Amino acid sequence: MTTFEDRVPTVEEQRAVADAVGWLDHFDWATIGGSLDRSLHGVVARQGDAVVGVGRLVGDGVRYCYVQDVMVDPAASEQGIATQIVERLLDWVRAAAPAEAVVGLFASPEAVSVYEGLGFRAADGDPLGMTLSVRG
Repeated sequence: MTTFEDRVPTVEEQRAVADAVGWLDHFDWATIGGSLDRSLHGVVARQGDAVVGVGRLVGDGVRYCYVQDVMVDPAASEQGIATQIVERLLDWVRAAAPAEAVVGLFASPEAVSVYEGLGFRAADGDPLGMTLSVRG
């Protein structure tokens, strides 16, 4: 049975799930603690003592929120865990945003159907999503 906790994952939990999905190189482990601390909200999925899924929100918490780092251990995939994590994150936005909020995300190819099933659509016009990597 999967249980869900409304909280940001710890660094250790984030690392464990990232390792399970092969995403260790997707994070700067020297700074992830500060990044997690500044999250608006998070969800941790557990099966017994094992953390099998994580996800969080970043943004201003008023008008703009971004779904970030949704990951589910492949050993627990196909159970709807990612969908439930995102639904809980969206519930938080609905409760916290004082007016209409914009929720964005970047999806891995294998997760596109999860997000489309929740109503997300690819930005292909106005607004057009863009990224820039900046080194400090």
